[in-house]
Amino acid sequence: MFSFLKDPLIQGIILASVLAFLLPAIGTFADVFDVVTKLAIAFLFFLYGARLSTAEALRGLTHWRLHLMILCFTFVVYPLIGLAVRPATAFISEGMYQGILYAMLVPSTVQSSVALTGIARGNVSGAVVAASVSSLVGVIATPLLVMLLMGTGEGITIDAGVFIDISLQLLLPFVLGQFAHNLLPSVRAFAARKATKQVDRTSIWMVVYAAFSKAMVAGVWGEVSGWEIVFLIIFSLALVCAMLWLTRAVPRALRFNYEDTVAIQMCGTQKSLAAGLPMASVIFGGAALGLLIVPLMIYHMIQLMICSSLAARYARTHK
Repeated sequence: MFSFLKDPLIQGIILASVLAFLLPAIGTFADVFDVVTKLAIAFLFFLYGARLSTAEALRGLTHWRLHLMILCFTFVVYPLIGLAVRPATAFISEGMYQGILYAMLVPSTVQSSVALTGIARGNVSGAVVAASVSSLVGVIATPLLVMLLMGTGEGITIDAGVFIDISLQLLLPFVLGQFAHNLLPSVRAFAARKATKQVDRTSIWMVVYAAFSKAMVAGVWGEVSGWEIVFLIIFSLALVCAMLWLTRAVPRALRFNYEDTVAIQMCGTQKSLAAGLPMASVIFGGAALGLLIVPLMIYHMIQLMICSSLAARYARTHK
């Protein structure tokens, strides 16, 4: 049941959180760490661009029904669910609800959704393109949805300047990575090395540590109750299960084959820490970030646990 705790990403998140509780970044160290974190995030998106074949991505885009289905679940169904949860503010704080809503607005994962699609013997190439497209669309869609749905939230102020920050810190490095992929074979080979995948995890750990440090310094955790954590766990369990059912029922009704249905399930039910946390640090910043990312972290852990179990079951029944 707790096999997801063996995932190095989850272990690092837990350790970064504990370290922030015990030794939060303060003063000059915090300022320097923020700069280093931003550079790490930019490098991460550069690597994403350098790894992805432009030609392969363009070919994969022809399977438009698959990609459109995943994008609809990611950027339409989930945001609607986030809005529908608004009455929960009778039981949880406004800040925690805003965190839940933000978790509903981020793009799908890339690595885990593709890996789980492969384990379940689904359409891996379709999942690669679909997840990558989701991340690219998310660079624009997520801050736009935040502006539209969270701009009036308590303690949250979003303006058009966020698109400049997103473009400079996330989109520009990705575009440069694409140029490097096509023009610099040595950079392309470097980005493809297994060792560079550690940048994904490291950047997430750095964002978590920085965010939770700010939360500790500002006393944010005094605003989070044990009941809210229990609520988030129950909510995440129910949501993942409901979305797994929906992402199977709808594709079947639309006559998608098994392989495509698996890709839709694994890409359409997941929310990305790798993209969501860096985006949150750019869009929001400040002490409130620690509270805002708690729902996304909990949802990510729950989705890994349930989707990994489902993928293993699919693998056994579709040999």
